[in-house]
Amino acid sequence: MKWFKNTLRDLYANRIWLMFVLPATIWFIIFSYLPMIGHVIAFKDFRIHRDGFFASLWHSEWVGFKNFEFLFKTNVAWEITRNTILYNLVFIFLGLFLAVAFAIGLSLLANKKLTKIYQTGMLFPHFLSWVVVSYFVMTFLSTDRGAINSLLSFFGVEAISWYYEPIYWPFILVFMAMWKGVGYQMIVYLAAIVGIDRSYYEAAMIDGASKWQQIRHITIPMITPLMMILTIMNIGRIFYSDFGLFYQVTQNSGALYDVTNTIDMYVYNGLTTLGDMSMTAAAGFYQSVVGFALVIITNYVVKKVDEDYALF
Repeated sequence: MKWFKNTLRDLYANRIWLMFVLPATIWFIIFSYLPMIGHVIAFKDFRIHRDGFFASLWHSEWVGFKNFEFLFKTNVAWEITRNTILYNLVFIFLGLFLAVAFAIGLSLLANKKLTKIYQTGMLFPHFLSWVVVSYFVMTFLSTDRGAINSLLSFFGVEAISWYYEPIYWPFILVFMAMWKGVGYQMIVYLAAIVGIDRSYYEAAMIDGASKWQQIRHITIPMITPLMMILTIMNIGRIFYSDFGLFYQVTQNSGALYDVTNTIDMYVYNGLTTLGDMSMTAAAGFYQSVVGFALVIITNYVVKKVDEDYALF
């Protein structure tokens, strides 16, 4: 009972701070932990019961790993896994490079008012909905009146049916993801750079270090722990895709599925088109387990290299 009394005493002593995290805790319990019960659907032949969801869950036949067997015997499993991983690898590492580069560039600007203007301009796309962005993209890529096709026609080049040509979309999706997301990442790194003790730079300048040498030997090493932590967290979500990007921007065009069909897209289309909850639940469960494993493995590898860079 001693540990119980100590726990109660600690909870009471930290009651004020615990109240701050209570709303987030409740949110995670309701929207992240309680829905885990639904993972059991992946192991059942789910059938709707007249008495509601829990009755359906209880009366559906247990089929074990048959849903997973069917999923991985098709080409769909390879396609959605390949697309999800490759896109996310590009998003993670290209986004990291661009965010750090822009953050360092803005930190070196002498005109602070100009810096604020650039920050605002780069951060603004982050707050736009993918629905709004998709309409902007459509104004450029529309076959009939799109700006790009109008320009091509002006030069005598045949118009391109963008939403039926998969070859262009990996580049379009990467560009749109960077345009919308790099600004937010840049702000995080810029805040870390601004927090670096200026005496390091002053000492480097006294020693005759150039701007590049200051960046290489002071700025980058000082923000490396933050870069590693954020990268580990992003790797943990490497099996998740930005649904709005792949669904809204592409207009969910079936002709583009070879290059846009990710795990999240497959789950959504499986539910809305096929109505197969068991198969989509199996894909979602596969996504969650692999994502969790990747976080553990990546953190373990980083911890072996340098414990200070590890997430936990």
